Amino acid sequence: MLTEPRSGRLAAWGNALLAGLVSPDDAALAIVGDDTVHRVAGLPGEPAPVGLTLALGRLRALGTTGLRVALPAPGHPLGLSGPPEFNARALEAEEAVVCFGAAFGLVPDLYEAGPAGDVHAEVVWHVLPVREAPPADVPSLGEAERELAEALRDATAVLARLDVAASGPVAEAAIDAYRARTERGGEVLAPGYPPRAVRVLELAQRVAFLISLAEDNGHGAAVTAAEISARTEALRPVERTARRAQVAAYNSIVEERERGVR
Repeated sequence: MLTEPRSGRLAAWGNALLAGLVSPDDAALAIVGDDTVHRVAGLPGEPAPVGLTLALGRLRALGTTGLRVALPAPGHPLGLSGPPEFNARALEAEEAVVCFGAAFGLVPDLYEAGPAGDVHAEVVWHVLPVREAPPADVPSLGEAERELAEALRDATAVLARLDVAASGPVAEAAIDAYRARTERGGEVLAPGYPPRAVRVLELAQRVAFLISLAEDNGHGAAVTAAEISARTEALRPVERTARRAQVAAYNSIVEERERGVR
């Protein structure tokens, strides 16, 4: 299970590259992560998919000065600005990257092959036209941090009573694997991001991981229909708030730059 959206890696390290803080090769390596390869299709002037380094350079030449993340869900077009065709593709993928300074967006298609335990993932980012408008429902970093703390506080009593914290060997193994990844692993955000963005993203990713774990491991002690409904209602706003916080963290550099321009 991914705790970091691929759109987050692309936007964060793409922003660091656009700011001159990392080399093209280092940015591409960080964006690909554990995947096999990433390519970009649909770039103006390119009849076939190209590699990340060429694609990021071409987007900069086309006017891109920053990259934003969108993490939409049904009924919640978080980070999107249209048109409908792009929004629909982004909603299907549950993520996208939107260029700042140029009217383009990128939506990933994931291709996986290989047996369990040795799966190879290839990603093709499709470049599509977007509407140049403010992204939907993206809070500031300060707002996101406050909302996340409030949502966690409000939901804790309900979640504890219904025992939604996953238990058992499968859940414990997933938690141990998550801890191992976070302990061994690298930067939460690319160079150039403020410490507050790192703090918000770390908390939002932990919350998103625990919610997904609870959803993947049954209903806990919620055995009646009313309890299951209460559990779902308790999780839904926390999940929504965690997504908003992730988007706010990834987009913080671009939002600060945009406010400075104004």
